[in-house]
Amino acid sequence: MTDDIHTPVLLERCIELLGPALAKPGAVFVDATLGMGGHSAGVLERFPDVVLVGLDRDPEALAIAGARLERFGDRVHLVHTVYDGIRDALDGLGFDRIDGVLFDLGVSSLQLDRVERGFSYSKDAPLDMRMDGTSELTAEVVLATYSEADLRRIFRDYGEEKLAARYARRIVEERASAPIVRSGQLVDILQKATPVAVQRQGHPAKRVFQALRIEVNQELAVLERAIPAAIDALDVGGRIVVESYQSLEDRIVKRELQTRSRSSAPAGLPVELPEHRPQLKLLIRGAELADDDEKAANPRATPVRLRAAERVRRGS
Repeated sequence: MTDDIHTPVLLERCIELLGPALAKPGAVFVDATLGMGGHSAGVLERFPDVVLVGLDRDPEALAIAGARLERFGDRVHLVHTVYDGIRDALDGLGFDRIDGVLFDLGVSSLQLDRVERGFSYSKDAPLDMRMDGTSELTAEVVLATYSEADLRRIFRDYGEEKLAARYARRIVEERASAPIVRSGQLVDILQKATPVAVQRQGHPAKRVFQALRIEVNQELAVLERAIPAAIDALDVGGRIVVESYQSLEDRIVKRELQTRSRSSAPAGLPVELPEHRPQLKLLIRGAELADDDEKAANPRATPVRLRAAERVRRGS
């Protein structure tokens, strides 16, 4: 059973934050990162009038979630799309406005737990890392075809890796003699390129694997489009809740929520015109972290950063 292998992160807190927006009859809720449907099941159980639009780029996740949510009947609409396709998905279903939207970012439990997907540096597997198995770009292709400069850039920008230049150079050297096709190969290359003192500070592959995953799935570029699109779809009184797991994601979310929660009036304007008033009201000061009980019950909650806001004005 999926319930046995997947515990949604901060489920009760997400429901608490979304609740005031979803309590009205016929409220529309978008789970932009459906995964195996844990958060969505919780919302549908708690709010019997809510209609769900569940988005996911992973066909396997959609199939699992579909089976899990089947008991909710025609209240459930699942769409195979990346989450920056939220507007097209809503238009296709005939929904103009929504009342709540949740993003649970990063790699899903399903993807981490399927060794053959290649997301984990702790298990040897093909270097795939696609969240959508129907897309073409894989981690193996990135490692085989990207220039040393491009590898250095993604390790530095997406993995915040201090040894990005060293790792990129070593990978280019190694691929000249043999293709790098498995995660175990890559881990071995990275370990040999890492000074012993640095290895004591953490696994040398962690940041490189994160960077490759982000590049393969274009996660940050997608997120930069998706958050504004989700906010634009919210009705007044609607709420957005976002769970991020690393600083690059959280920075994008923070910037958009803060920008929309401030007045856009030029400095010195004597009267604030209605079109300059904030579109959002922040529901959490800064980013909220999981407490010790949540971390103990669900270790995947350890790095989470939770942000939430309410739509208070339509955009201009």
